[in-house]
Order: sequence, then structure tokens, then C-alpha cells
Amino acid sequence: MKGNKKYDWEDRTLEYAANVRKFLRGVPKDIVNIEDIKQCTRSSGSIGANYREANESLSKKDFLMRIKISRKESKETVYWLSLIMCNEDQETERDELIQEGTELMKIFGAILEKSK
Repeated sequence: MKGNKKYDWEDRTLEYAANVRKFLRGVPKDIVNIEDIKQCTRSSGSIGANYREANESLSKKDFLMRIKISRKESKETVYWLSLIMCNEDQETERDELIQEGTELMKIFGAILEKSK
């Protein structure tokens, strides 16, 4: 996530999901956060899972659909992260995860544009 490190997209999405999970483990567990944490966990993992499926797709149509899903799940993860109430000392980490999710969303958007 930090610096100008070049990533394999599969590795980058896996690292992102792992970082989201690490962050979520430290978030206060109240009645509202618990449901948002579950949703955020699912969507962050789905980004990379669908990207991997895209790489194994049998057709261009399937590839584009999986990339669209990865983009949608990135957007959804940013949404859930924005809703989760965290401690002040966790806000910077959450903001970095939101930024990375936004970057992933833009990357998948660019892939879609170039694949048309």
C-alpha cells in the first residue's frame, strides 16, 4: 500500500483484504459495527476472488463481468469502511484503506475501459 512498490494485482488485492481484516480486528465490537464488519470482510475478500476468476475466465464477456464485480466490491468496501466507527488512533489506518480501495476501484475501471 505504501510507496511506489509495484504489485501483481492478485497479490495487491490479497494484501488489501488481509489489511482490511487486520484493521477490523481492532475495531470496537458494538451492535452496529458487528454487521458492518461482516459486510466489509465479505466485500474486501470478494475483490481479489473475482479478479482471480477474471484471470481464469473462458471468454471476454466473463472477464469483463468479473472485473465489474471487483470494481463494485471495491466500492462497497470503501462504503463499509466509511460507516465503521473506530477509535481515533485507527482513523489514519482506515483512511489509508479507503484510499487503497478507491485506487483499486479506479484500476478496475481502467481495465474495463481498455478492454472495450
